[in-house]
Amino acid sequence: MIVEAIILSIVAASTPLLLAAAGELVAERAGVLNLGVEGMMIMGAACGFAGAYFTGSTFAGAVLGMIAGVAMSAVFGFLTLGLAVNQVATGLALTILGIGLSGLIGSGFVGERISPAPALDLPLLTGLPVVGRILFGQDGFVYCSLALTAGIWWFLYRTRAGLVLRAVGDNHTSAHALGYPVLRIRMMAVLFGGACAGLAGAFLPLAYTPFFIPGMTAGRGWIALALVVFASWRPGRLVLGAYLFGAVTILQLHAQGGGLGIPSQLMSSLPYLATIIVLIVISRTRGTAGSAAPASLGLVFVPDR
Repeated sequence: MIVEAIILSIVAASTPLLLAAAGELVAERAGVLNLGVEGMMIMGAACGFAGAYFTGSTFAGAVLGMIAGVAMSAVFGFLTLGLAVNQVATGLALTILGIGLSGLIGSGFVGERISPAPALDLPLLTGLPVVGRILFGQDGFVYCSLALTAGIWWFLYRTRAGLVLRAVGDNHTSAHALGYPVLRIRMMAVLFGGACAGLAGAFLPLAYTPFFIPGMTAGRGWIALALVVFASWRPGRLVLGAYLFGAVTILQLHAQGGGLGIPSQLMSSLPYLATIIVLIVISRTRGTAGSAAPASLGLVFVPDR
């Protein structure tokens, strides 16, 4: 069915956006802005493919992709939290580093193929018309992204640790005065964001396409950053935003395949145009949509205890 195929494509296109944006949401809730998501994702893609290629295990590739993301985010955390380097400049440098280093790591794997991540196959349920493959026939990355988002919501709003993290993001000075280790909390949030970005990047060669090409993230890290703002730093809205942007990406591909008399370059730019439009709308309604933004976002140097 064409509808089923489109929905499956939308889910696949949305999963890396949701994974990367979920990690960035936690980092920004702690008051840290990491613009290096794109660099961490492409490093996760290169290292994840290398891990799966040599071990033959999708799980090993995903773990190695997460490790690559954590390593990149550790560099960011050391510079911004340890040495008080500007977050914006460091994040941009991290993206440039990730793109270049991933090209070096992945140069030997261009043209190679691996077996894609296996999809869930439940007797009776997966074979149900329309909803069977959509609900019960996805790969593990899809279910992980949804469970991760739900877990982040529970952590932020139903646990004491989540309350402390939000307090650090809202007012790090007060949190420090109460005795909370601000720098340590922010570092853990940054590392978590790096792990999620690395997993999002690993999804691309391990499940989305069974091969690696340089630059295969294709700006998804920047869209993930915009998604966090689009969701007003709320996990529930993040799911809706990720699937909305994934739908825009897939529908423009189907529109091109349908032979519409629209330049392909314009259709390919639709996801990024949608990102810009969303950010403009949010900026115009900042009093409501942006009310959940951490007050101390971008303030990085706090003496730890």
